[in-house]
Amino acid sequence: MSGTAFPKPNSNKRLSTAISLIIASGFASQAAIAETTMQLPRISIIDSAPQAELEQAGSVKIIKKEQLELQQPLSTEDALKRVAGVNIKGEEESAVVANIGLRGLSAAETKTLILEDGVPVAPGLFIGNGRYYNPRIQHIESIEVLKGASSLRYGPSTIGGVINYQSKTPEEGIAVSGRVGSFGLKDATIEAGALSKSGDGQMGVIYTHADSDGFQDKDYQMDDLMIKGGMELKNDQWIGVKVGYYKNDANISYRGLLLEDYLRGASYNPAPDDYFLTERKSVDINHEWDINDKALLKTVIYWSEVNRDYWRYSVDTDASNLAGRWVYTNDLTGNNRSFERVGFDSRLSLNHNLLDMNNEAEFGIRYFVENSNDTRIRATRDQDRTGINDRHRQDTAKSFAVFAQNRFDVTDRLSITPGLRVESYEQTRKILTDNNAEESTDNTELLPGIGMTYQLTDSTQIFASTYKAFSPAENAAALDGLTDQQLDAERSNNLELGIRGQKDQLNFEVVAFQMDFSNQVVDGNSDPNLSKQNGGSTLHRGAELVLGYNFGSGWRMDSNFTWIPTSEFESGDNKGNRISYSPEILANLEISYQNNDLKTALAVHHSDSQFADSSNTVNLPTGAAGGIWGGKLESYTTLDFHASYDVNKQFKVFGSVKNLTDERYIAGLRQGIYTGPERSFELGAKYKF
Repeated sequence: MSGTAFPKPNSNKRLSTAISLIIASGFASQAAIAETTMQLPRISIIDSAPQAELEQAGSVKIIKKEQLELQQPLSTEDALKRVAGVNIKGEEESAVVANIGLRGLSAAETKTLILEDGVPVAPGLFIGNGRYYNPRIQHIESIEVLKGASSLRYGPSTIGGVINYQSKTPEEGIAVSGRVGSFGLKDATIEAGALSKSGDGQMGVIYTHADSDGFQDKDYQMDDLMIKGGMELKNDQWIGVKVGYYKNDANISYRGLLLEDYLRGASYNPAPDDYFLTERKSVDINHEWDINDKALLKTVIYWSEVNRDYWRYSVDTDASNLAGRWVYTNDLTGNNRSFERVGFDSRLSLNHNLLDMNNEAEFGIRYFVENSNDTRIRATRDQDRTGINDRHRQDTAKSFAVFAQNRFDVTDRLSITPGLRVESYEQTRKILTDNNAEESTDNTELLPGIGMTYQLTDSTQIFASTYKAFSPAENAAALDGLTDQQLDAERSNNLELGIRGQKDQLNFEVVAFQMDFSNQVVDGNSDPNLSKQNGGSTLHRGAELVLGYNFGSGWRMDSNFTWIPTSEFESGDNKGNRISYSPEILANLEISYQNNDLKTALAVHHSDSQFADSSNTVNLPTGAAGGIWGGKLESYTTLDFHASYDVNKQFKVFGSVKNLTDERYIAGLRQGIYTGPERSFELGAKYKF
């Protein structure tokens, strides 16, 4: 990919100029083309066919384009928190790093696979860390969430399920949108697209620049660029290319408020000079071949590179305890890492009549290689982020996977879908600052699953699945310091049973689930040479209820309720304790009203109390203790109000009030207390040329 030109850091002016040239030369000349949009090839986890959701032997949720346009979330996490079973550990309002938990899995871990257009977005699935890049909501059109055995088709770390962000396909013409809001928020997006004169080619661009002083003065400056294009090769083949560039300089850190300052309502940035600097470049090349009316082949080749520099100042612990807030020294550390991944994923869908039944089979193969370069720079305040590299290590992982599943339509009402995934990988760590010392490990997992759907009535369906899921121990844990961490992969036997349907104005889904871990890796260890440990077996049991009702005259209600009474260790040092960041109850309620061009919604979100560590520490630390903090986070409820109005076909205005009641709550703990954002206001507009 060395021949691909990307914008360089701090090149906002250059980016804007390039985009203006693209618009002027590529799009403005297509104004006379009919208003149509070609769907470029991509991998979706849920097919767009009308019955696709009912063919999944698991719980399904799609956050559609219209919902995102009304809610105008600041981040993907802001949108996902309204989904049943999803818990968000909020650290700052724009969610620069991902903190997502599904069905009782800790929101501080990475046991849920996250994709964009079917491609992994985590910088490293096997080498770590999965949290360092979070797609920007401004270029996302819809979000798919799939749980149950069907998620096996997409990779490791599908214990809780899989989340797939679907990127926008720029519509023909030009659209400009922007919003301003509390904490100095300024956000502007330009979308431009065009079709070829023959209608068999398309190109578009979406560019966003956003900056904000940030809640608690955690400022950020973000640029996000996506260029997307494609064409028909033959009557039965299409190709699409997506190029992405993202850059964000965020004034965030591991450090939160100390207890005394939190209790008196402080809202300053507890680490004003720490910065998390991220840059990502990516290329996806998709090919779709409609072989015949029974066979479809989709293939994607992808590449991404993530650079993440994390500059943090050391603290004077004694002085911090005396001051009741963090007191920093002049010693600066840069934990600077880069990640690169090259991968290939191909999937063949095939309709056939084995055993005189209607069958839908899917076969897939995936291979990728990911590498990371990890340096630690020791510097001082007056050295401008330059200094001595006292740790340099390189991580590599190679992964090969195949899967196959077949849905047998046993009767007109009953379908059974068995499947198998084989995941094989090798991990290597080399430490250059230790005479190139090297260590490797490898593993192969067989992951069977089977699902069932039964059409109870014309409007009601029962579904069930059981499957084996796993999440690999990443290089950073499995080979930490070239000490054999003796970590097993995280393995879970999952069960799910549900009923869903739609009758007149009512839609519903009720699901019971269980995840039975033979092992779960957790932070901490009694051996000082080991940073992680096999936490032992854990059990997660719960239920989800989704209920929607259309009252008519423009009024609608949507709600969900998640109850997880069991989410605990069954063996090991923490036996009987609850999993961290796993609330027993999560609930959402939205009342919306739509009348012609006016759309409004009042959304209520509730999160139950939760623990921040596996020891289930209750009291919050009172001083500047080191390490990751424990403590009990109390329950909280927030209200958001959204409204949009279409002035005409070209112009719309929208706005939100978030945390309407100005609820003050603890969203998370690390080295200090992270408070949730206070009441905030946003106002924006969009114009289509």
